[in-house]
Amino acid sequence: MRALQASAAGPGLIWPRWLVRRDWQLAPVAWPKGRSLRIAVLADPHAGGPQMPAARLWQAVDAVNSVKADLIAVMGDYIADHRFVTAPVPMAEVARAIASLQAPLGVFAVMGNHDWRADPVALRARRGPVAYARQLAKAGVRVLENDAHRIGAEGGLWVLGLGSQRVAQVERRGPWQGVDDLPATLARVTDDAPALLLAHEPDIFPHVPPRIALTISGHTHGGQIAFGRWTPVVPSIYGARYAWGHVHEDGRDLVVSGGLGCSGVPLRFGRRPEVTVITLGERGL
Repeated sequence: MRALQASAAGPGLIWPRWLVRRDWQLAPVAWPKGRSLRIAVLADPHAGGPQMPAARLWQAVDAVNSVKADLIAVMGDYIADHRFVTAPVPMAEVARAIASLQAPLGVFAVMGNHDWRADPVALRARRGPVAYARQLAKAGVRVLENDAHRIGAEGGLWVLGLGSQRVAQVERRGPWQGVDDLPATLARVTDDAPALLLAHEPDIFPHVPPRIALTISGHTHGGQIAFGRWTPVVPSIYGARYAWGHVHEDGRDLVVSGGLGCSGVPLRFGRRPEVTVITLGERGL
């Protein structure tokens, strides 16, 4: 197995200076030998000024399209909701931007914890789809929540999408409750084609079976504020274990995107906004 990390911020409009590309090249145990797949990941836009105005969101979408990926994964948390938002971006515009992403095998989206908190009715009922999911679906984006989609016939691919694991707390400092249902999601896989799991939060990873070739997550923003390898605040029950990048455990693989936006405060330090590109199998960058 080989993991390659590269960072590039190209010139001009396609790769503006504020945005970097992070590449990972993997050969997971459960991925067919001799087969390649390029995945572009757009995670956690948290659209809204000052850090992520609409213009930057559209630049990021252009950058993702320039990758020419086979498949695009969009990992949730679409709108900024911190107290310092200076220029709100309507979800309708975010949906239009996401809908303009293009990949031959499709664009797949999951919902994040902030997307659930933005829909009080769904939150109380613990039942989706939430309002943002409906807007994405109306714009033509395939949203997966505890669901799976089969791509192609013989030699195809499964893409699974998990519900958010951090929807609400019964007590203020109590454990988070989610709408995730990993067993039900896995049960939708009906043959032995390779499978990818999109999970907004990476905390599910210890429970993901080796049957899944790769788990892709966002949510952490790579720590959002990082001092070298030290990330003082990571929203995970595992601390910094799944804060960012490629993780290989017990023969299984996870990639956590550093994402684009911010929560809490509109500040990133030591972890620049990124588009994450994952190449499975042997294909050059």
